[in-house]
Amino acid sequence: MKALILAGGRGERMGKITENLPKPMLKIGGLPILERQINLLKRYGFKEVIILTHYLSKIIERHFKNRVTYFQEKVPLGTVGGIKELEDKLKKDFIVLYGDKMLDIDINRLVKFHKDKKSACTLVLHPTSHVEDSDLVEIDKNKRIIAFHPKPHPPNRYFRNLVNAAVYVMSPKILKYIKRGVKADFGKDIFPKIVKKERLYGYITAEYIKDVGTPARLLETRRDYQKGKIGRLNRKNKRRAVFLDRDGTINEHIDDLADSKDFRLLPSSAKAIRKINDSEFLAIVITNQPAVAKKFLAVKTLDQIHKKMETLLAEDGAKLDAIYYCPHHPDYDLKCSCRKPEIGLIKKAEKEFNIDLKKSYFIGDSWRDILCARNAGLTSIGVKTGRGCRGIDVRPDYLFSDLLRAVNSTIK
Repeated sequence: MKALILAGGRGERMGKITENLPKPMLKIGGLPILERQINLLKRYGFKEVIILTHYLSKIIERHFKNRVTYFQEKVPLGTVGGIKELEDKLKKDFIVLYGDKMLDIDINRLVKFHKDKKSACTLVLHPTSHVEDSDLVEIDKNKRIIAFHPKPHPPNRYFRNLVNAAVYVMSPKILKYIKRGVKADFGKDIFPKIVKKERLYGYITAEYIKDVGTPARLLETRRDYQKGKIGRLNRKNKRRAVFLDRDGTINEHIDDLADSKDFRLLPSSAKAIRKINDSEFLAIVITNQPAVAKKFLAVKTLDQIHKKMETLLAEDGAKLDAIYYCPHHPDYDLKCSCRKPEIGLIKKAEKEFNIDLKKSYFIGDSWRDILCARNAGLTSIGVKTGRGCRGIDVRPDYLFSDLLRAVNSTIK
């Protein structure tokens, strides 16, 4: 599989920093971002890398010499046009990276996902802490992309917090939708027009991908590199997680909540989850939703409730890495492995995110949460909100007044 890196941009948001240097040549830990991308691709077996250049292209060519192939755009053509010019060389699926992205991801797993889904184009997606200025992507339960929601977002609408990370695995069939010589952008001009025509899928990851497009983000990325964070977040390394109950822990408890209008975050929940985000712990919700089995709650409405939760958290700079729910109830369904205190959803998250359960936590307000934690080998933390862990024989390892105090005492 060939790899294309788009490195022709001017980097105007960087100001004087890129007056005499292409943005992809800015250094992280002593090496240009482009070099770190190429090293990542080589690590995963990519033998042919093509860099699409324009602004100060000679600097890139002098640095890499004949280690890669180059295509120089005569005029800037956005994220699309230059690739169209290479159409005759792209007969098989290929990967596309943006040259200003610092990333360390398991590319083999991404490519396998793409092939397993028989996808025409797979977009890497991740949640963001600044959803208000981000273009959002909507997927269905099978992770097929069904809609794009560009900024600015309409008021009183709720969306999943999933953002296009600008890493693609693409079939050559996508190239037929690009006009030669016309400046365009994949995320804004191409994907929204073909989402109903082609099989586009979203690959969700919690690995490190950051746009180094402003001086502040460049500084943050350099700090992350110095701390070793970038490499540690690759999926090959086990991650720690804070598993969170939903009702009574994150939001006000309402029996059989069945309307997004009634969903309200508890005070300081967003601040608590934001602290989890700032650490290297994952923030993952595990919730029983038996109202689905009882026919009080449609799955579509449950999705809307979760979209509201993600939107409200994102408005306060917080994000969830995943939400897992059990729609069953023993009086209405056969016995399942996903209803807490069973650990089916914990095990699913463990597999998808490569989680170290022994170093992870579960925070909840009921005996089901505490027993689920114990069954999964997690440290259990109770909160006094919601059901408050009252009247139960199963005691948590720790008990705090609310989610924020629980997180503050857990994550140092």
